[in-house]
Amino acid sequence: GHVQLLPPQNVTLLSKDFAMILTWAPGEGSPPNVNYTVRYESQDRPEKWMKVPHCKNIPRTFCNLTCDLSNFYVKVRARVKAVWGQFQSPWVESQFKDYYSDVELAPPVLNLNVKENFIHVSASFPLPTCVENLTWKYDLNLWEAGSEDKKEYDGCFRKDTVTINTTALRGNYCFSARALYESIDLKHSEFSQPVCVLLNHKG
Repeated sequence: GHVQLLPPQNVTLLSKDFAMILTWAPGEGSPPNVNYTVRYESQDRPEKWMKVPHCKNIPRTFCNLTCDLSNFYVKVRARVKAVWGQFQSPWVESQFKDYYSDVELAPPVLNLNVKENFIHVSASFPLPTCVENLTWKYDLNLWEAGSEDKKEYDGCFRKDTVTINTTALRGNYCFSARALYESIDLKHSEFSQPVCVLLNHKG
């Protein structure tokens, strides 16, 4: 009765929505209640596989490593093994990636505060807490609904509020923003879904 636990497959280190995540699929013929354990290695400390306490003996097939990384500018890779009772599969390693150049951005969420002659626009980012102090920016677009002519406010810092004088604006105006990040090259997220407001409506 020798049980061979096959290793996880499609082991991939990817970035999504500001996070660095290891994903995998169960090995062929895995028992239903198999668990997984993840470790990672940083290129500045080769051969030292660091434990990830919140990804030890977990039933799910992903592990968010963002806030475990000690350095966002150094390439890391991760590995995962299957664990079932006293049986363990071999480790399977991912490719190397670093947060600094590989991070994928998500669009910010816009908050609009409409006052009498002004509108204050701020953006909140769905960031893991550990990366909040990196330099995140956003581009903001404003346009009249149905028009192609957009006014652009580029490179606003994440915590900055954009104040727009609305005295001359009449009708339905829409706002949309994208997150912005300068690493080796300039990265953008997609633009957020437009948020539209009726301004100076005499009704």
